Amino acid sequence: MKRLLFLCTGNYYRSRYAELLFNARASTIRLAWRGESRGLDLNAGKDNVGPISSVVVDRLNRRGFEVAVAPRMPEQVLASDFVTADLVVALKKAEHQPMLKANFGEWADRIEYWHVHDTDRASPDETLSLIDREIENLLTRLAAHSGT
Repeated sequence: MKRLLFLCTGNYYRSRYAELLFNARASTIRLAWRGESRGLDLNAGKDNVGPISSVVVDRLNRRGFEVAVAPRMPEQVLASDFVTADLVVALKKAEHQPMLKANFGEWADRIEYWHVHDTDRASPDETLSLIDREIENLLTRLAAHSGT
């Protein structure tokens, strides 16, 4: 099983949605990849309530994907997460590349960057719809390379 790591700032909204949607969809198409997610700066999410954004849970539930009754709390990325990942995707290059260069400089240029805005620049529907499209494109690419 290959490992995919999604990164965002607080591991509360964008990367959590990407992780949960990716895993649900990868399972459906029997792709031998498993997604995880981490945050680059959990302190930035000091106003987050609970372990995961209710917007993420609502959207996944509406799409028929169940979220664990007691989802885990956001997790800070560690150097070991990069070592064990086969692919790392940061959800917004302009936001996350500087954080990566400052804290994990050796990895900053080995990461795939998307361009998904946080709630300060886009509505939840816009953000999550873009993640939907990015996940589908990623699944298509990974499936083509794995022969699935």
